[in-house]
Amino acid sequence: MSKQVYISADYSEGSGDRDVVAELNKWGSDNLHKVDFIDMAKVASGSVSKDPDCRICDLKDEFNRQINASSAVVIVVGDKTASRTAGSVCSRATRSQPYCTCTPYKQNTKGVRPCKMYMLPSSGSDVNPVNTCSYLRHEFEQAQKRGKPIIVVYNSFYRQSTWLPSYMSGYASSAQPFWVRDSLGRKVGNYALIKGALGYV
Repeated sequence: MSKQVYISADYSEGSGDRDVVAELNKWGSDNLHKVDFIDMAKVASGSVSKDPDCRICDLKDEFNRQINASSAVVIVVGDKTASRTAGSVCSRATRSQPYCTCTPYKQNTKGVRPCKMYMLPSSGSDVNPVNTCSYLRHEFEQAQKRGKPIIVVYNSFYRQSTWLPSYMSGYASSAQPFWVRDSLGRKVGNYALIKGALGYV
């Protein structure tokens, strides 16, 4: 029986970690591997973002739901992860609603709109989606709060502890490189690492 696993990664064009995500999703689409992966790019391009008034907080709320439905979370750390700030601009986290504006997701050319969050949602067992965390940090915090197994991998052949954001410093000893060489010297993802971390034998 397959498990749903959430992927958190930097999707920036040219300098992100899409190659790791592509490898994970390739495993999830064949008949050999036993994992169904869902990544934030699929969430961000799904039904919630089709709303023309979709905001940062709407995406974070949907990330929460997908993480809650997952058995584990894989976090891909690249050389730019610690500096990424996408999703962190939210004045409503610290100011009252009449004084706040934000730009709807995918609507940058249309400018800002008044904040639609009149009443702040209660976070309960989830990380409140109205916050100044980046998308990447929000996903990490949500996985931690919900007690999900977190598998941190570097987009590298080597351990790169200096790439870890400060909020992930507790994973310096357990984070592992994602890439290895096979018997022919080809660059391949370390499926055995992910499989073992998920409890498959």
